[in-house]
Amino acid sequence: MTAPDHMLSELLIVACSEVFRNNGEIVATGIGPIPRVAAGLAKTTHSPELLMTDGEAYLVEEPVPIGPRGYDDRKPSGYLPFSRYFDSAVWTGRRHALVSPIQIDRFGQMNLSYVGGTFDKPKVQMLGVRGFPGNTIHHINSMFVPAHSTRIFVPGEVQSVSSVGYNPARRLKGADFSGVDLRFIVTDLCVMDFGGPDHAIRLVSLHDGVTLDQVREATGFDLLVDGTPPVTPAPTEEQLAIIARLDPHNIRATVLKGNPPGKRS
Repeated sequence: MTAPDHMLSELLIVACSEVFRNNGEIVATGIGPIPRVAAGLAKTTHSPELLMTDGEAYLVEEPVPIGPRGYDDRKPSGYLPFSRYFDSAVWTGRRHALVSPIQIDRFGQMNLSYVGGTFDKPKVQMLGVRGFPGNTIHHINSMFVPAHSTRIFVPGEVQSVSSVGYNPARRLKGADFSGVDLRFIVTDLCVMDFGGPDHAIRLVSLHDGVTLDQVREATGFDLLVDGTPPVTPAPTEEQLAIIARLDPHNIRATVLKGNPPGKRS
C-alpha cells in the first residue's frame, strides 16, 4: 500500500512517538513542537497508559493541542503541581523525556551549556546544564535533532558534558550508573539507538530517500550499522489525522527548514 503524502515533520512526529512505545505508566515529556505532538500521538494510539500533563499543573487524559487555544479546552484528570511532579515522576524514574541538546557524542553525552571559547568565556552561551545531570541519572531520555550535522554529532567528546552518558572514561569507580537509560535519537535523516559496544550510538533506520553515506557524512564519529538499515515507517492516514488534531494551527509546517521535494507543504 502506498503511504499518503506527508511532510518530513509528520514523519518525524511518528518516529518520535515510537520512542514512548511499551514504556508503561510513566510521564511522557516532549520538549518542543514535534516531540510534544509525538507524545500526544503515542498516548492517543499505541500507548494510552502514558501519563501527560497540560504543561502547567494538571494531568490530562486527552493530550492538549499545541498553539493558541482556550484555557478551558483541556480536560484535567489530576492535580500535579511542580513540586509533586518532581517527587512522583522525575526523581523516581517514572518519566521519559524527549530532549534536543546542542551537541551529542558517540556515547550519548549531551551539551546544553555553551559552544566555542572556554567555560569562562564561551563564544555562544546557551542554557547551562539545567536539569540534565539529575534527569539523565534518574529517568529515561531520548533525543530529537531537527538538523543532523557534525555540529550536533561531534567527534570526540561534547564541549561541555551537561548530562550523564555511557562514556566508559567518565565512569567513576564505585558510582552507581544503573539508572542511566538513553533510548533513541530521531533526526531529520534517521533513527538511532544506543545498541553498539559500550552503548555507543547505532543506526536503526533511514528515512525515505536518505542514504547511509549522507548520514555518515553528517556524523562526526564512526556510526555503527548492523546489516542493511530498514526505511523508517511513513505516517498512516489515521496518524496524520491525529497529528492534525493535536496541531490545529499547523505549527509542524514551520519548525523545519523547508520541506524536501515530494513532501506536501
